[in-house]
Amino acid sequence: MAAAGGGGGGAGDQAAAWGNRRLKYISLAVLVVQNASLILSIRYVRTLPGERFFATTAVVMAELLKGATCLLLILLQHRGDVKQFALFLYDAVVLQYVDTLKLAVPSLIYTLQNNLQYVAISNLPAATFQVTYQLKILTTAVFSVLMLHKSLSRLQWLSLVLLFAGVATVQVEQGRAAGPGSPGAARQSYAAGLAAVVVSCLSSGFAGVYFEKILKGGAASVWLRNVQLGVFGSLLGLAGLWWAEGAAVAAQGFFHGYSPLVWAVILNQAFGGLLVAVVVKYADNILKGFATSLSIVASTVASMQLFGFRPQPPFVLGAGLVIGAVYMYSLPKAGPAPGPRVQPPAKEPSEPGYPPKSVLVE
Repeated sequence: MAAAGGGGGGAGDQAAAWGNRRLKYISLAVLVVQNASLILSIRYVRTLPGERFFATTAVVMAELLKGATCLLLILLQHRGDVKQFALFLYDAVVLQYVDTLKLAVPSLIYTLQNNLQYVAISNLPAATFQVTYQLKILTTAVFSVLMLHKSLSRLQWLSLVLLFAGVATVQVEQGRAAGPGSPGAARQSYAAGLAAVVVSCLSSGFAGVYFEKILKGGAASVWLRNVQLGVFGSLLGLAGLWWAEGAAVAAQGFFHGYSPLVWAVILNQAFGGLLVAVVVKYADNILKGFATSLSIVASTVASMQLFGFRPQPPFVLGAGLVIGAVYMYSLPKAGPAPGPRVQPPAKEPSEPGYPPKSVLVE
C-alpha cells in the first residue's frame, strides 16, 4: 500500500512538473509573439500607401479598451455585484484620491511613451527599433539603482556595457544606410525616429521603476492600478490629441484612416500588455530575457520578408551583442561561494523571547 502511494505521488509530481514546463513554453511563445507582432504590425500599417490614421487617436482607444477590460475583471472579482463594484471603485479612486493622484506621473509618461513609439516605428525599420528599444533595460537598471537602491552584479553591469555597444553599432550602420536617397526617405526621418526611441526608453525606465515602487508600497491589485492609469491616460491622451492633431482630427474625423489592421494594432497594444502581465508570473527572468532575444530575431526575419530589410554585418554584430547582453542581464545573481561546513556547538541556548539565531540570518 505504501509503495502504491509512493508511486502515485511520483506520478503526480511528474505531471505537475510537465504542467509547469508546458506553462513556461506557452509563456515564452506568448511573450515572443506579443513583443514581435506589435512592432511589426505598427510598422506595417504606418508604411502602407494612402491616408495614415492619427496615432494619437490609437493611443486613446488603447487606453480606453485597457481600462474597460480591467473594470470588467474587477467586476468579475466582485461576482458581478454592481453595487459592491461601484462602492469599491468610489472608495479606491475617489475617496483615496491621494493614492490615485500618484498614478498621474507614470500615466503621463506612459502616454508620452506610447505616442513616441508610433513616431519611432514610423521612421525606423522594425528590426532597428526592436534592437534600439532594448536600451530601456539600461535606463530601467539605472533608475532601479537610484530610486529603489537595488544592487547589480558585475555580470549585469558588463551586460549593460555590451548592450550600449550593440545599440551604438546598429545605429552607426543604420545612420549610414538612411541617406537621402534611401527608399521611403521622403516620408521618414531617421533622426526623428532615433530621438523618439531614445526618449521612449528614458521614459519607460523611469515610469516602470516608479510604478513598481507604487505597487510595492500599497495593497491595490494590478487591475485597479491599471484602471487608475487608464483614467489619467485617456484624459492625457485626449489632451495630447487636441494639442498635436486637434484641427486635423476635427476636420477628418476621429477614426480617419482606420482599417481592420489598425484595429488589430490597437487591440494588440491594449490587451497585449495585460496578457503579458498575466503570463509573466509563469516566466522567470531567464525566460523573459530569452523571449526578448527571440523577438529580436523574429522581428529581423519578418522584416526581411515584409519590408525587404537587408541586415548588414554591423547590424548583425550589434544585434548579436544586444541579444547576448539581454540574456546575460537576465541570469540570476551568483550566490556566495560555499565555504567549509562548521559543526555548531552542541548546545547554544537562544536569548529569551527571540527565535534561534539561524532563523534571523538570511
